Amino acid sequence: MTTSNKHPEAPWRNFYGRIRGKTMRPNQVTFLEEDLGPLSPGPVGWEENPDRVPLDLTKRFDGRPVWLEVGFGGGEHLVHQAQTYPDVSIIGCEPFMNAVAMLLTKLRDTGVQNVSVHPGDVRNLFDVLPAESLDKAFLLYPDPWPKKKHHRRRFVTQEHLAPLHRALKPGAEFRVATDIPDYVRQTLEEVPHAGFEWLAEGPGDWREPWSDWTSTRYEQKALREDRTPHYLTFRRL
Repeated sequence: MTTSNKHPEAPWRNFYGRIRGKTMRPNQVTFLEEDLGPLSPGPVGWEENPDRVPLDLTKRFDGRPVWLEVGFGGGEHLVHQAQTYPDVSIIGCEPFMNAVAMLLTKLRDTGVQNVSVHPGDVRNLFDVLPAESLDKAFLLYPDPWPKKKHHRRRFVTQEHLAPLHRALKPGAEFRVATDIPDYVRQTLEEVPHAGFEWLAEGPGDWREPWSDWTSTRYEQKALREDRTPHYLTFRRL
């Protein structure tokens, strides 16, 4: 499946995940129609920003620190971080619209105000993020693409890591959580090659979750199936 970039100058990018799943509830459709526009981080799409003008994050977020969560799933962690750090603005990026609708429901239920949403491919967002504009990034239980021939589809490849490195400020933290041993291996190989330093000093640094962590539905599934989560912390050099 390709991305929905219809502008003639947009790069051709394969997108392999699902965009939509089961039929949404009427209230979720309403949330998508009413909330996505105001929650946008700015003009990300090629149709609305064909010249790929960088987003003005300082203006959009009133000069607050900006974090990014790539693939927020059900939104549990994203909302938790937003509640824990109300002085930070967090951009959530997720192409699966059913998950986006779940997040919008949580935002309405909690009244959280410091979240922005890009409902699409993170590569399109990377195109327009200013260099050294992000203060932290999260990649939590990403799609493992378990078959070896599909490993190039994983986020932890240079196609994604290079623009992430560019967008993060020097010294910014990049957190990765996964329960797939081979994903851990690839992460520890690829992320340092992209200009990050792994901060672990002992086993507890990858066996124990972060102090401000909240468990997600994906982690709970992994634990029920006897898979071991790993919590990897990197610093952008």
